[in-house]
Amino acid sequence: MNATTTIHAAAAHVYGIIADYQVHHPRIVPPEYFRKIEVEEGGVGAGTRVRVETRVLGNTRQFVHLIREPEPGRVLEEIDASGFSTTTFTVDPTEQGRAATVTIQTRFRVRWPGLLGSVERAVTAAMLRRIYRKEFARLEQYAATVD
Repeated sequence: MNATTTIHAAAAHVYGIIADYQVHHPRIVPPEYFRKIEVEEGGVGAGTRVRVETRVLGNTRQFVHLIREPEPGRVLEEIDASGFSTTTFTVDPTEQGRAATVTIQTRFRVRWPGLLGSVERAVTAAMLRRIYRKEFARLEQYAATVD
């Protein structure tokens, strides 16, 4: 599942917000889904380890995410320590550097085979689309207010 939007701020600024789990990243995730983001190690970019508490469809879950930067300044990955999912943020400059194209992609394992797995995939994809829309809106707004 992925989604892409344009954020009206320089790519380096946008990437810096996404990569900073200590200060900025917690302010761009929709609080109705992300209850807590606690930095356990690092804080900015590669080597960061965060504990995330989510509440989705009435279920509260905790995950540990390990942060990698396959392409520092452009591509950041949140890898679920249990191997369930990987979310990738890709930030590219656009509009002669005045804006950034941001893509969020989540790859996840379904827990059940067959029809139940298909239902899980569809429900998760729908939920992720909703979360991405809200996160993009918060990122756009936040990028305009912080240096």
